[in-house]
Amino acid sequence: MKKIILTGDRPTGRLHLGHYVGSLMNRVKIQNSGDYDEMYIMIADAQALTDNALHPEKIRDSIIEVALDYLSVGLDPKKVTIFIQSQVSALTELTFFYSNLVTVSRLQRNPTVKNEIKLRNFEANIPVGFFTYPISQAADITAFKASVIPVGEDQLPMIEQTREIVRSFNRTYSEVLVEPTAVLPDTKAALRLPGIDGNAKMSKSLGNCIYLSDDTETVKKKVMSMYTDPNHIKIEDPGDTKNNPVFIYLETLCTKEDFQNFLPEYQNLEELKAHYEKGGLGDVKIKKFLFEVIERVLKPIRERRKYYEERLDEVYEILRIGSEKASSAANETLKEVKESMKINYFENEELLEYYKQKYQRDSSN
Repeated sequence: MKKIILTGDRPTGRLHLGHYVGSLMNRVKIQNSGDYDEMYIMIADAQALTDNALHPEKIRDSIIEVALDYLSVGLDPKKVTIFIQSQVSALTELTFFYSNLVTVSRLQRNPTVKNEIKLRNFEANIPVGFFTYPISQAADITAFKASVIPVGEDQLPMIEQTREIVRSFNRTYSEVLVEPTAVLPDTKAALRLPGIDGNAKMSKSLGNCIYLSDDTETVKKKVMSMYTDPNHIKIEDPGDTKNNPVFIYLETLCTKEDFQNFLPEYQNLEELKAHYEKGGLGDVKIKKFLFEVIERVLKPIRERRKYYEERLDEVYEILRIGSEKASSAANETLKEVKESMKINYFENEELLEYYKQKYQRDSSN
């Protein structure tokens, strides 16, 4: 069996540092590892429309932004297939067929769906498309026979629901679909990068992000305004590093070389933490260090983004070719699904013979 990966993002704006440490950084590592046969990266515009249907321009404008972010972090269209979800029509058909295998009560119990409904204040006014997007996600995953799905911890219930759908389909019809496995980020800190305001999660809607496309001055302002330890008022005060966004970012991003280049009086992050926790180390100093670390990460990303911003025709072609390739792969799975369900009426000669024999038996009786 081929080792295939599927991952992606909803195009609701530019991607940020949380996306980078939570998924993008790992995607580049995966594409360069040679450990997988195929890798699909989906710009999930159809899914994004489930709660943005009245503002389609928001999604449309974000398609190119997400594509630019993908290319700028180092995703290579020669190694991965980047495609737009709405351009693969087989996904819609698969979603419809799978919807008959899932109950309303099961969707209501999905923790991710419940949390997202609460977050968006939908209450009783839940768009049907949004409510059923776990089924749509199952279609996305199974269409490419993806066996590995890199996700954040909040998406684990979605993958489990996909696994249930796969088992139900294979049991009811035949062994066609592949049951996927979820893979979490390597570092615990990358599971949920907090916002610069100390909020539990970096989020575009909360305005607490450092975007991958932010310029140097913008990054500096955001870093220097970051929430730290509210009880660390004076330099000599002992400080908390465990719930401090600045240290969480450093734990995720900084390297030994960063200390050598930007903060040589410390050998590593453990020494820096110990000093802060003991007291005698100010927030300004660690924020300046974090700024240098983030700049080291973002500078090559900005340079690649500028390259592609000047070549939008090339970006558009990458998306078109990727969508065509993804559509071809998904159509093959759809064909197998229809064969398994025995609804491939005009491609299955056995069905015609079955009907003939059935009516011959009926007429003879």
